[in-house]
Amino acid sequence: MQKILVGCDPEVFVKQNGIFKSAFGLIEGDKEHPQKVNRGAVQVDGMALEFNIDPADNEEEFCINVQDVLNTMKLMVPDYEVVAVPVADFPFEYLATQPAKALELGCEPDFNAWQSRENKRPDGNRPMRTASGHVHIGWTDGQNPTDKGHRERCDAVVKQLDFYLGLPSLVYDNDTRRRSMYGKAGACRYKSYGVEYRTLSNVWLNSPELIKWVFRATKRGVLEIMKGNALYEKYGDVQEIINTSDVKAALGIIKAEQLEVCHG
Repeated sequence: MQKILVGCDPEVFVKQNGIFKSAFGLIEGDKEHPQKVNRGAVQVDGMALEFNIDPADNEEEFCINVQDVLNTMKLMVPDYEVVAVPVADFPFEYLATQPAKALELGCEPDFNAWQSRENKRPDGNRPMRTASGHVHIGWTDGQNPTDKGHRERCDAVVKQLDFYLGLPSLVYDNDTRRRSMYGKAGACRYKSYGVEYRTLSNVWLNSPELIKWVFRATKRGVLEIMKGNALYEKYGDVQEIINTSDVKAALGIIKAEQLEVCHG
């Protein structure tokens, strides 16, 4: 069986006295220089915090890595509550107090695997910020992220994961606002080791059961497509179902294909 590694780089927000606050400057790491910690690294990402983990090849290791790095991050900001929610509301007056670096959105573009094109950069001039739970899948090494063949393979994996991760996520994640900025169906970035799946929010961080489900569903989806079992060839494009949070339509496919759903 081909070895598949799964990693992630979720974002979280911070609160004080129940009010969302900017995380900018709270820890040392940033996009250019993440702060290495046991089992991963941490950094500031705009007004949120972000962490990444060492890639894992089994669900127990994946869950331990996620929880260990997240707990380490929490200890770095003892005066704040760290929360995994998809959207944080910030008044325009508060945003006006933030440095330009804190307000930047999207350091590099992402892509739509269904349409094989770059996604439009979101408009950050709104009183909210979003947080995602990106999943990284590795099955190769040293590939050129701009290579057409590699991108086609990545697109196939991402479209498959819209069935195994994207559709089931509508069951446990009832947020309908985040995708006005980020995380539409098929969102991805191409990597030398594989691909980054960018459709999920960070809600799956909130229970060990969901964390383990992310690993299992990811691995199953990738293994099935490597066997030639591509659900998008059977059902076609599911962008509208995911982007409009159509739970009824999602459940129809989930039940027909006996896809795993985790409620947390």
